[in-house]
Amino acid sequence: MSEPESRDVLIRLDGVSVRTNHGVSEAEREIGQRMVFDLAMTVPGCGATGTDRVEDTVDYGEVSGMLASMATERSRLTLECLVTEIAEAIVDRFPVSSVTVRATKPEPPVPQVMDGASVEVTVEAPGEDG
Repeated sequence: MSEPESRDVLIRLDGVSVRTNHGVSEAEREIGQRMVFDLAMTVPGCGATGTDRVEDTVDYGEVSGMLASMATERSRLTLECLVTEIAEAIVDRFPVSSVTVRATKPEPPVPQVMDGASVEVTVEAPGEDG
């Protein structure tokens, strides 16, 4: 019997909503606000495409739990720092070749009306020679 085929897959987590305390102003950090996260993870050679086993892919329940924990454990001034730390932790812990993390403040503290303010970062896993 032949080995099950594996393929590269893209796993997305869209609209992960977490109550956080991030921001430049003291009020943002004290009062807090809802933040929405979107992630895209590239899983190279994902065995679950052929085996149908959770052990052969990235468990997005674990990823979303880690994201929520990191987003709430301590306050940061910038979304740039927050999304970078989350992306780097995902690349360090899970078998992904890259991850893109976006954090959106649906109601940013600015006088203009907008649908939200977002920051997005992509982190690549180190290569075999890195």
